[in-house]
Amino acid sequence: MTLAHPSLTRRCVLAAAIVALQSPRSFAVTPPRVTVHRDPGCGCCSGWVEHLETSGYATKVIDTTDLAAVKRQLGVPADLAACHTAEVAGYVLEGHVPAAAIERLLSERPQAHGLAVPGMPVGSPGMEGGTPEPYDVVLFAGDERRTFMRFVGDRPA
Repeated sequence: MTLAHPSLTRRCVLAAAIVALQSPRSFAVTPPRVTVHRDPGCGCCSGWVEHLETSGYATKVIDTTDLAAVKRQLGVPADLAACHTAEVAGYVLEGHVPAAAIERLLSERPQAHGLAVPGMPVGSPGMEGGTPEPYDVVLFAGDERRTFMRFVGDRPA
């Protein structure tokens, strides 16, 4: 039995490597599942989940009418609270955090509790409509807070 010509094999490997490098995500790496805790009647939370899924994340949605208890259990500071709380790979996500910020968080893996977008900024994922306003994605750990990224809509500013 004869194997494929060696140069054909090298070409195939080279082509596959080029495609993999040009792709925004590696074929071999699947983003971790995002577990979202939300009020079942909240439409903007559904919009944020859709943004995550469109960005390649698998989601698990848990409807609850006691989000305050979830936020307390997961250690979300009151001053960073928003309308939904999520968990991904050991981090907490509070509010309308764009997928690009989650990708950076998971890539860099900083020592932190999580990311938050306090309130409900117009134009953030799930809050589309109207003129998008600039907003900060806050990295938090205990009492420490710092701006992790700035966005206008779902695009880094």
